[in-house]
Amino acid sequence: MRLRVIAVGKLKEAHYRAAVDDYLHRLARYATVDEIEIREEAASSVAAAMKRAIGPRAHLVALTIDGRARSSEELAAHLEGLSHRAVDLVFVIGGADGIPAEIVAAANERLSLSKMTLPHRLARLVLVEQLYRAMTIRRGEPYHH
Repeated sequence: MRLRVIAVGKLKEAHYRAAVDDYLHRLARYATVDEIEIREEAASSVAAAMKRAIGPRAHLVALTIDGRARSSEELAAHLEGLSHRAVDLVFVIGGADGIPAEIVAAANERLSLSKMTLPHRLARLVLVEQLYRAMTIRRGEPYHH
């Protein structure tokens, strides 16, 4: 399985960077993982950069507040189902202006991490932690308990 996290903005705070890097490192035991940071610019520039980063064989998941909320177990089961398809799983996190509308419209699905609006750096940390948790659930490993 190949996972890609595309996020607008850089993680400048050392504690966020360290935490995200820790979970990306853990995730690498289960899947090929890429993190792509896109400069915060005008929506059209962000959309163009996202399109280039998404790639042709992607199952695109836009993180939006109005997306489908899933429990950790539901996310694990969903990833299991998607793992049998020859696609990259691409998760997109917007910046201060959100995800460009054309990217949201092109998404295969929308995922909500919370009904609350989260800062994009915190959303990135929660996403990679939940992806790691989902992988451990799929394997029956004790992290989730």
